[in-house]
Amino acid sequence: MSAARTYFHVDMDAFFVSVEEVFDPSLRGKAVVVGGRPNERGVVSAASYEARKFGVHSAMPLRTAYKLCPQAIFVDGHPDRYREYSHKVRGTLDQFSPLVEMASIDEAYLDMTGTERLFGPPLRAAHLLHEEMKAQTLLNCSIGIASARMVAKVASDQAKPNGVLWVLPGLEAPFLAPLEVRRIPGVGKVTEKNLHRVGIRKVGDLAKLDEGFLAAKFGQWGLALAGKARGEDAGGWFDTAIGEDSDPKSISHEHTFNEDTGEIETLESTLARLAEMVGRRLREHGLHARTVQLKLRYQDFTTITRAHSLDHATQLDTELFEEARALFHGNWKRGVPVRLLGVQASSLDGHEGRQMNLLDGGRSDRWRQALGAADRLRDKYGESAVTLAKGMKSRFRERTHEALPRKKD
Repeated sequence: MSAARTYFHVDMDAFFVSVEEVFDPSLRGKAVVVGGRPNERGVVSAASYEARKFGVHSAMPLRTAYKLCPQAIFVDGHPDRYREYSHKVRGTLDQFSPLVEMASIDEAYLDMTGTERLFGPPLRAAHLLHEEMKAQTLLNCSIGIASARMVAKVASDQAKPNGVLWVLPGLEAPFLAPLEVRRIPGVGKVTEKNLHRVGIRKVGDLAKLDEGFLAAKFGQWGLALAGKARGEDAGGWFDTAIGEDSDPKSISHEHTFNEDTGEIETLESTLARLAEMVGRRLREHGLHARTVQLKLRYQDFTTITRAHSLDHATQLDTELFEEARALFHGNWKRGVPVRLLGVQASSLDGHEGRQMNLLDGGRSDRWRQALGAADRLRDKYGESAVTLAKGMKSRFRERTHEALPRKKD
């Protein structure tokens, strides 16, 4: 039998708020909501622990957050800052293990197996990482330690804020048993409701059930749930080894208008800006997209999504915009006010797969060079430093959200 592995799950505490506090120390210890002004239509990107006490949480409408906590300080988000500090976090983690996987902008898994000679036993290594993270980034984190990544993730959540929790090998099931079933990564509201219907409220209730019963009720997901209840890495995110598949499956950005609009110039400008943001992320990851998807929501919340696959993969803003605009005009009820627009790139590949086009006249190469130069300017001066002319009228703030629990349903 092989020796148990040692995994860390590192979760940055109130990441966006903490980064804002670095730039404005007067925010410390106060109820802070990141995401925009309380009279705007957007949603909360992050909330300080002081604001969370009033029920404010990520993805909640800003207006609802204001009703719950009117004394909160509402600040605009700064995605450039969060990406910068996420890179700093990654740099610190890389000093402790060669096997690091960023699960989101503010959380990561580390395989710490075999690092004892360098950092000592797991608990000592975690405290060293804790101290180094604070020293290098000025941010606090919580660390869960376990022989399974899923248990480590649950442990880091239990350790918040600014704590370390080690679940010893063999004690995974007893640790999980008294917790609410929603604490299992991947259990969303729908699955939780379905589990409650059959009398499963605690993880321990789940662990007592026969796998055949769970498979009959929930299919393959039921078998994964049974494994998770025992403290095993099973299903979804945990099917691959750390670092084995770290590229995103899709990249998307969307924008909710402060006021619904049917003005074509505003709508096209917004699509151009969204395509630009998606293209930028594709180039950061060294990926090309073969499929472009449009998301269109009307003022009555009717939402449609339409996708089109290209004959080649691309990471060029201009091509992404052309596809998104064609999808928009093919599906928009002309003149009807729009509430939200989104652009998504999927079917991602590390290669372009484009046949040489002699009629192109080098246009694609010129765009690649121009966008590469634009990216370098953005790296130096911020995301808003350079933009397509078409997107200049749509200078909305980029919205970023801290990680929400992954949902199966």
